[in-house]
Amino acid sequence: MRRDVFQAIADPTRRAIITLIAVQAMTPNAIAEHFDSSRQAISKHLRILAECELVTPSQSGREIYYQLNANKMKEIDKWLAQFRKLWENRFSELDKVLSTLKKQKK
Repeated sequence: MRRDVFQAIADPTRRAIITLIAVQAMTPNAIAEHFDSSRQAISKHLRILAECELVTPSQSGREIYYQLNANKMKEIDKWLAQFRKLWENRFSELDKVLSTLKKQKK
């Protein structure tokens, strides 16, 4: 089952895992040390992140390291861009209103 990236980032633990491995690749045990969850729960989160291709596992000896797939993060950024433009326009309008109000007070 291929999951949607937005489904994956909906969970705060998975967002925290993404933040952790954005800096460097980590093993599931190293990731689990940062949480009050079981190793099995972290493995489930990693599986979901891997299914939607936000993280990629790579074998190094007996260890599996998970690293962030930055290209997949672009999909999230592209979706957010439409809202970023909307917010910027609204803030520009608010700046105009505030400037007008400030001039009227003088």
